[in-house]
Amino acid sequence: MIRSAPPSPFSRFGLGIGLVLTLLLVANTAAAQSRIKDIVDFEGVRDNMLVGYGLVVGLNGTGDGLNNSIFTRESLIGMLQRLGVNADDNALNTNNVAAVMVTATLQPFARSGTRIDVSVAAMGNAGSLLGGTLLVTPLVGADGEVYAVAQGTLAVGGFAAQGAAETVIKGVPTSGRIANGAIVEREVPFRLGDMRRMNITLRNPDFTTARRVSRAINAFVGLETTRVLDPGTVEMNVPDTYEGQIVELITDIEQLRVEPDQMARVVIDEQSGVIVMGENVRINEVAIAQGSLTIRITETPQVSQPQPFSNTGTTQEVPRTEITVDEGGDRRLAVLNTGVSLQEVVNGLNALGVGPRDMITILQAIKAAGALQAEIEFL
Repeated sequence: MIRSAPPSPFSRFGLGIGLVLTLLLVANTAAAQSRIKDIVDFEGVRDNMLVGYGLVVGLNGTGDGLNNSIFTRESLIGMLQRLGVNADDNALNTNNVAAVMVTATLQPFARSGTRIDVSVAAMGNAGSLLGGTLLVTPLVGADGEVYAVAQGTLAVGGFAAQGAAETVIKGVPTSGRIANGAIVEREVPFRLGDMRRMNITLRNPDFTTARRVSRAINAFVGLETTRVLDPGTVEMNVPDTYEGQIVELITDIEQLRVEPDQMARVVIDEQSGVIVMGENVRINEVAIAQGSLTIRITETPQVSQPQPFSNTGTTQEVPRTEITVDEGGDRRLAVLNTGVSLQEVVNGLNALGVGPRDMITILQAIKAAGALQAEIEFL
């Protein structure tokens, strides 16, 4: 019998290193992939926006002024008349009522009797909605039909307190929220189970990503059931194996993983100075220098007084001015080589001591020179 020699410690070490590298490679590959569920929307599975106009009552003197908010006065009179109360317009004077706009989101496939959250915001000059109660308010959709009815006590996160010499305001006291404050009265007519064809919409349209999604679905089903219509739409025919089971088909598809592709893009928000660069941003060889001229003027006046017990001389203020000029002489010219990565771009600009505001100008200049191989998008 021939017995094999036990593995040496070096072979065990090499095997362990190889296993670790394999796991890291698999982890990096999985980390770069996303579920189809997270990058697409399925046709018919969407929210619907609802809006309504109502009145909030029970405010402790922080409501609308009826003399300034005419719509609040007219709404209050109309509501009282519908309830059988004959309100005298001339004697109507209250500041415990506020006109509000009510908004809500109707989730897909919400059935009658389902409760949804609503948001309430003041329209007039109300100071706070704290402690208020929303009266029955119909919520309509884009087609003008009533889909839900809202009512309930508001939960306001902010508050306002005012005294004779100081005012304290925390948060936004003129807006609030009612959890489960609306009841769905009408359903959106849509039968998902009867569909034989469905469009899959990419949230970030891209030719490469759309093709990868199509190929992943075809590979899973085993048939050519999808085709790419445009960068943002993949058309899918329901296969015979999933006839009448489209929910099961969507459940299986949305768990598939693909690697989304993205354009080389630089997003700039000039108001806040925020810059976001994509991974594929590249710059051709270019030299960058950044300098600034700073002039600082400091006024430190001094007081000149006569000697003690002196009968001559007066106290005078003598001006003293100090002017400092900084021409940015410590700035240097930096060279960025061809095809540098995002990290090298950031390191190069940081080496010049460039702040976010100046970096925006530099990126625009590099783009104008034709050296920035990326798209610049301003928010």
